[in-house]
Amino acid sequence: MLFYSFFKTLVGKEVAVELKNDVVLTGTLHSVDQYLNVKLNNVQIVDKSKYPQLLALKNCFIRGSVVRYIQIPSGEVDTELLQDAARKENAPQTIKGTGE
Repeated sequence: MLFYSFFKTLVGKEVAVELKNDVVLTGTLHSVDQYLNVKLNNVQIVDKSKYPQLLALKNCFIRGSVVRYIQIPSGEVDTELLQDAARKENAPQTIKGTGE
């Protein structure tokens, strides 16, 4: 859930999505769900000469399982918040009623 929460904070920001088939799309992140499926608006193809069939694409839904990377602007990352969330998620869990 850490990544889902993180990507929810990026809705409305410009991102680049690299797919496992080497297609790279840029666009505005419209939405993301718990499976890390993403919807992009204002889509542009990075390598237009290699994928001319995608030039007419304006909006798209991308299944999370086909995403290799999502690149985000470095200024949009709150590293302290992300590190704190990772620490909390990986903290050892205490068992209720045992005092441990």
